[in-house]
Amino acid sequence: MITSVKRRCPLTERLPVPHVPDHDAPDNPAPPRPTPYADDPGLLDDVADRLKFRDRIERNPALKLTYRIGVGVVGFLVLVAGIIMIPFPGPGWLVVIAGLAILATEFAWAERLLDFTKSKVMAWTRWVMRQRMWLRVLIGILTALFVYGIVVVVLHLTGVPSWTPRWIPLWH
Repeated sequence: MITSVKRRCPLTERLPVPHVPDHDAPDNPAPPRPTPYADDPGLLDDVADRLKFRDRIERNPALKLTYRIGVGVVGFLVLVAGIIMIPFPGPGWLVVIAGLAILATEFAWAERLLDFTKSKVMAWTRWVMRQRMWLRVLIGILTALFVYGIVVVVLHLTGVPSWTPRWIPLWH
């Protein structure tokens, strides 16, 4: 009788790091500081566990390879689309992060890059929120002017559509 051995998937199951006592530390060590992003499994991991999705993929080597290649291709395409959209108005960075999230489901390097990106975005957000209101408004105005400048340059290079009203101050 052949019994299957359940292998652990590092993406769907996060194991706690064992504590190694330090002999020089006091008897009551300080509790670990919480990180901005908990390393707990998310909603997709819970759904995958209930459907036994990962188990089925892990059991079949050909399916596992095909799945990894599929995730890699889809994640790469979303990532590239996001990178192309960055200079244009719209959700460029959001699409880049979505592409990294797709890749992070199968690739450790993408998970590390996604964690790095999240930490930098959170640091920027915290910094902006600590500033005075006039500086936050100035950052918003400068961002809007930058986006407007990108739109004007793109319309200048690609041509202004004929349906654009003449009163809009663009090149016709």
